[in-house]
Amino acid sequence: MPRVTNKYPRWQKSKTAVYNLSYHFIWCTKYRKLVLIDRVEKRLKELIHEKASEHEWTIKSLEVMPDHVHVFISVFPQDSPQHIASQLKGFSSRYLRIEFADLKNKLPTLWTRSYYCESVGHISERTIKKYIEDQKNK
Repeated sequence: MPRVTNKYPRWQKSKTAVYNLSYHFIWCTKYRKLVLIDRVEKRLKELIHEKASEHEWTIKSLEVMPDHVHVFISVFPQDSPQHIASQLKGFSSRYLRIEFADLKNKLPTLWTRSYYCESVGHISERTIKKYIEDQKNK
């Protein structure tokens, strides 16, 4: 679903929703092996951007450390965090292990099964709670 440009750049619009959904993901290499360096790091960044582009997700920030990845990404309401993590991790693992055969020798799988995800928005949790609590007083 293509994003519709609007006069409020913080928000995105579709035919049925106005939204601002971003997530911070972190995931690690199996056994925290320091394999995400040099050419592997460069290619991993390319693969993550490629998969995000395919889904029309926006990478706001991306950093690859030797044993883990940080991605700050803006997505659509229908994209669950589990789906996003699965797409980014699965796609990158598949191609990195094909293109860098030594990764197969070092690790049974590239990534751990787990990941960290936190929703990130423009408005703080405290502001939202106060807004909801104040609704009865209007």
